[in-house]
Amino acid sequence: MWSSRGSCSACRWPRPPSRRTRPRTTRPPRAASASRSRRSSSTAHQSPAHRPTAPRPGRATDPVPPTRPILVVDLSSLWAGPLCAHLLGLAGARVIKVESTRRPDGARSGPRAFFDLLHAGHESVALDLRTPDGRAALVRLMLRADVVIEASRPRALAQLGIDPAGLLARHPALTWVSITGYGRTGPWCQRVAFGDDAAAAAGLVAVGPDGTPMFLADAIADPVTGLYAAVAALACVVGGGGHHVDIALREAAGSLLGTRPRLPRRDPAARWSPGSDQDEDNPSGWFVAASGCRRPVLPPRHRMPAGTAPELGADTARILTELA
Repeated sequence: MWSSRGSCSACRWPRPPSRRTRPRTTRPPRAASASRSRRSSSTAHQSPAHRPTAPRPGRATDPVPPTRPILVVDLSSLWAGPLCAHLLGLAGARVIKVESTRRPDGARSGPRAFFDLLHAGHESVALDLRTPDGRAALVRLMLRADVVIEASRPRALAQLGIDPAGLLARHPALTWVSITGYGRTGPWCQRVAFGDDAAAAAGLVAVGPDGTPMFLADAIADPVTGLYAAVAALACVVGGGGHHVDIALREAAGSLLGTRPRLPRRDPAARWSPGSDQDEDNPSGWFVAASGCRRPVLPPRHRMPAGTAPELGADTARILTELA
């Protein structure tokens, strides 16, 4: 619950500028066409996968089934964006991870198993984005993609000369996914965010026995945002593309609050029960007593990588020859 002074009445955090709980998609403005014959001529030269079809009652368009895997160009790093790309890859997409030679994905220097989990089966391109040739190659790759994923502040993209609206105008079937901390618009659009602080900004925290708010789970906003972004990207592709998906970590985390409008005095704490594995009503293990029910705390399930992620730039020459 938000007070009239713009702060959370339960925890006194600054009020976020907005409370969107769904990824926002926008279509770029359509350029005016000179004549009907000119539109027909341009449509004839489009590939079958991107050619619009005649409208059907109840639907804006009837997308043509793709004749090749969806091509995803992933410019993101760390967790949320790469998870989105990973899920699209599991759905059958071809994923090309593009990194800067001067500043590669910071997750490469972390636990190898985590990086392999998100990037195994993908291809790697490394470009020097400070050079005109590197930026030109990146633009050519994006114009061949069905989906572009980026997790940069708007200012960072502008410094590279990359304009999502301009690229969508040039490639109307493209789906552009922007992942930020607080959205691409508004007073917080240039702020950096991580999973923990973005969740706290949304009010998604736990309350300790003494009433002190504390981080909930481990950077929970990151995987939630990655999941939402993947679902939104697939929906846009199925609908024929042409969307700009704007999804913020804070808003994704806030969508999990459900019917919890304000923080409680304290959350139930996990307790250990010696119990017995043979007693279904009182098994051994950790549990939480909430709403009159005893709920077990399940152990985490370890996911094994499907393979090894490619080294930085391992596929650069081949992919630039093929696609750029």
